[in-house]
Amino acid sequence: MAKRLLDERKEEIINACERLYERFDFKDINIKLIGEKISVGRTSIYNYFQTKEEIFLALVEREYLKWNDDLFTLLKMNEKLSKEDFIDNITTSLLKRKTLLRLVSMNMFEMEENSRVQSITNFKLAFKESVSLLEQCLCKFFNIKEDEAEKIVFTFLPFLVGIYPYTSVTEKMKEAIKKADFEYKFYTDKELIKMGLEKILGGIK
Repeated sequence: MAKRLLDERKEEIINACERLYERFDFKDINIKLIGEKISVGRTSIYNYFQTKEEIFLALVEREYLKWNDDLFTLLKMNEKLSKEDFIDNITTSLLKRKTLLRLVSMNMFEMEENSRVQSITNFKLAFKESVSLLEQCLCKFFNIKEDEAEKIVFTFLPFLVGIYPYTSVTEKMKEAIKKADFEYKFYTDKELIKMGLEKILGGIK
């Protein structure tokens, strides 16, 4: 089978998974449901993916690759950036990656635990590129050393894991917050990302 056709079929499967994830929870999606949304049939999915988690992991990998395109453009198209502009650019790029934010916060362990090593490796390569590009941006725009940039990145990336569950508050959660008499501060994802970046970047000028 030609690589192009292989890639097209993999993309069709990933696209079907992504569309379903817009309507259903992770736990409610399975290979059978995904198979009903593609042209080649359910059994052909196993030529590319062994589990639904592998499909979702490929979706996360693709989201990171798209984010990497944004980070690469930011790095190459700007000689200088103020901290405010850098924060605005990173925030804007992440607001386009809401599927990424949802998956990494809710189902990352399940995806990796139920995927083959090669699938996990492919994902890790995309994630590694994100780390590298973020570190390069920090070194270039703020004139800091690599070890300091690394610390900032590995503080920021775990912070991203908390964005979706914090900002996606259901009516049931709101009712519980009210009953607990909890003065809970509701932030949008944009507000939370910007606030987190401002705190993490701290005294960097």
